[in-house]
Amino acid sequence: MKPRSPTLEGFRLIFRRPSFGLAEIAWRWSLGAATALLLLFSFFEYLDTLPVSKDDLFFLRTRQPALISRAVLHIFRGSAFRVVETAVVLALTLGVAWVVVASLGRAATIRALLAYFRESNLSSPQHKEQPSWRLRSLVALNFLRLGATLAGFVGCFAAILLGTVASSPSDPSPGSAVLIMLTVTMLVWLAWSTLNWFLSTAAIFVVADGQDAFGAIAAAVDLCRSRAGSIFAAGTWFGLAHLTVFVIASSAIGFPLGFAPVVPAGVVVGGVLLVTLVYFAVTDFLYIGRLAAYVAIAEFPGFSVVLPKPSPQPENTQHRASRSSANESRIDPAELILSDVPSAD
Repeated sequence: MKPRSPTLEGFRLIFRRPSFGLAEIAWRWSLGAATALLLLFSFFEYLDTLPVSKDDLFFLRTRQPALISRAVLHIFRGSAFRVVETAVVLALTLGVAWVVVASLGRAATIRALLAYFRESNLSSPQHKEQPSWRLRSLVALNFLRLGATLAGFVGCFAAILLGTVASSPSDPSPGSAVLIMLTVTMLVWLAWSTLNWFLSTAAIFVVADGQDAFGAIAAAVDLCRSRAGSIFAAGTWFGLAHLTVFVIASSAIGFPLGFAPVVPAGVVVGGVLLVTLVYFAVTDFLYIGRLAAYVAIAEFPGFSVVLPKPSPQPENTQHRASRSSANESRIDPAELILSDVPSAD
């Protein structure tokens, strides 16, 4: 079978089977919409718990900035604990919901990708049937991803603390503070992105090979070590495509913003929201294409690079080889110089 590029297979899948991208959008956007609604309802419920006295209403109706700010400070005074309590509950609830939904969505996506490649006759004929796997392995991987994300936020907060320590009121040094914060934040982001990549790629081996969580992580590391060239090529091309889409979307957002002085604010907000949704939809399609490329690299040896065939020997080399073999055939084993060679009889 002629080898095919996994990167091209990932891009080809986006256009040939848009249902994969739509499925990715379905579970991602459903979770995002539910999260937005939950945050919105929680915000209004929090506002209902705030006491507003008659004096506060009077100050708010005066339309004087000083009186309004005084009323707002009086209304929100003593409510910090409720904000922290609500944030903790929401974070735990949304984290568990994301782990469950992401595990189910990724399992369905990878199973569909495996079926697509096998139906397209891209896999090896000796490829064994898909073994049984357990959902708890995917749940464990997503819990690790959630923990890595929380650790990343803690690291960014630590970067801010280090920056404030480097610049004290007695010895101000804003340049050093900014440099420390940016450096630590960049290191934290690199560590988080690397760990998140391995954890997300390990889901392929959970569904395809029936590995447990740690076995799948080890398989992802082994894949990165053995097929580093293919992994780098797929990640680079899809990363460039993502960057191109980001530049186009950033330029397109400026179009509705340019009409802000002459059109209603609702139209401008709607235009920006439309461009943002299109951008997120395209990035979801690119993500599923990159995942398809990784599945092709990990599962199907037909995508391996074909080494060039050895070039035929030159005619004079073949002639010398045949002549030497002929001379060897004419040597008499009974000669004294070959007396140390045991005879056939």
